[in-house]
Amino acid sequence: MTQTPVKLTFEEYLTYDDGTDNRYELEDGVLIPMTPASPIHSDIIGFLFICFYQEIQRRNLDLKVKQGDVGIRTRLSRSRQPDIAIIQGEDWRRLRQFKKSAILEVPALLVVEVVSPGEDNENRDYVKKMTEYAEFGICEYWIIDPLTEQVIVNFLMNGSYQNTVFTGQQQIICQLFPDLNLTVEQVLIAE
Repeated sequence: MTQTPVKLTFEEYLTYDDGTDNRYELEDGVLIPMTPASPIHSDIIGFLFICFYQEIQRRNLDLKVKQGDVGIRTRLSRSRQPDIAIIQGEDWRRLRQFKKSAILEVPALLVVEVVSPGEDNENRDYVKKMTEYAEFGICEYWIIDPLTEQVIVNFLMNGSYQNTVFTGQQQIICQLFPDLNLTVEQVLIAE
């Protein structure tokens, strides 16, 4: 007999502590455990973090790049923790003033999700998160799929995402960082 999961309010989620180091997303009041990243998943995130950070520094932009430790409240009872989020410096400074959980309630400029194996993860990244991020107004959403060896870049246009699939030696087009010189192969090798 399966138990019905306990539903939390967003405020309860902000202070939830099960005594472990586990991280959770909130989906319609239900805690969704975040499994530890695979080695390739971790390498891709680390590589992109450095690439984005260097581009922000090179262009002297007031942006912050966060690696998996900042949530984004996408709906009343939903909060996601993207693998990478690029946010306005002003939004980050405002969040720091409150000294509470690092959960944005304004759209990030760009989010990245690396797909982990498993039907639930694929459905979450390709369908659920895509819908939520578009509705919330996140301008650019990257889905990196090591299994299909592609990067899908979604640009928000008129309230929905228009996507472009990049593979192999193709240079990834990024609206936020138009001078970023990065191919899919470089991302997937992550060295």
